[in-house]
Amino acid sequence: MEAKKLHVKKGDTVVVISGKDKGKKAKVLVGLPKDGKVIVEGVNMSTKHKKPSQKVQQGGIIHQESPIFASKVMLWCDKCKKGVRAGKRILQDGTKVRYCKSCSDMLDK
Repeated sequence: MEAKKLHVKKGDTVVVISGKDKGKKAKVLVGLPKDGKVIVEGVNMSTKHKKPSQKVQQGGIIHQESPIFASKVMLWCDKCKKGVRAGKRILQDGTKVRYCKSCSDMLDK
């Protein structure tokens, strides 16, 4: 299976645009390009029953984030205060940056 190119990366602030967590604004913790999914902080929470082990000292019910499809999130623009589409631009010094298609503000700082 070929890895899909994700429009968001680890550390980006995104807003969920569909599903039970619609409207939540949070940070991307992990990108999973092979599955076309991302794990977003506090979104799509699931419960897991864990046994105590060497790694996990305390067993019991653990709440953790589950992956959601990357198409369900949009990049957040602080200037526009909404989810936006991103474009790519090459600056004078040759660096590639993402910008907001609404206000042309740089998203990569």
